[in-house]
Amino acid sequence: MASQRLVPSSSPAAPPPSGVERVVGFDPGLNVTGYGVVECHGGTVRLVEAGVVRSKGDSLEDRLHTIHAGVREVLEACRPTAMAIEQVFAHTKFPKAALLLAHARGVICLAGVQAGLAVHHYLPNRVKGTLCGSGHAGKEQMQAAVKRELGLAATPKPADAADALAVALTDYHLRLRPLFFGTGVVRIRSSRA
Repeated sequence: MASQRLVPSSSPAAPPPSGVERVVGFDPGLNVTGYGVVECHGGTVRLVEAGVVRSKGDSLEDRLHTIHAGVREVLEACRPTAMAIEQVFAHTKFPKAALLLAHARGVICLAGVQAGLAVHHYLPNRVKGTLCGSGHAGKEQMQAAVKRELGLAATPKPADAADALAVALTDYHLRLRPLFFGTGVVRIRSSRA
């Protein structure tokens, strides 16, 4: 088994009920990929499952294969209706790291498309800003925000799974919540022209 489940689902193979969206979020990594699954209905969001997929192998190809297999396993077990994934943040000092991360992200997106899912992409600072109000929030702030949003008794760990849950929650706030409530973005314009 390539994935490690931290919060087992009560009925992982059952599809979500009618009118409920089940979103899987991914925090891609070449060594450890976090995932988090939430169910969204109107103003309610609940945790279904969270965990990590660990890559194995000596070559890049072997590691990507185990990531792909682990993600497929998660998708088959949790049966989401959509996927949300964090985009690659490329720091000018570490271009090679961004390129390697992009490989992992690519096989995750491939698994989503193979499962027939729409894939939604979010920049890391957009995820942080949506949940914490600051695009520069730290890991502890993100974990606390995920704990609060999902009404969890304990801080979600490891950080990779918490980050993936944050991506899924961002998809809820930015894409699904407006659909459930029939609202869109309201822009207030200044009276100054």
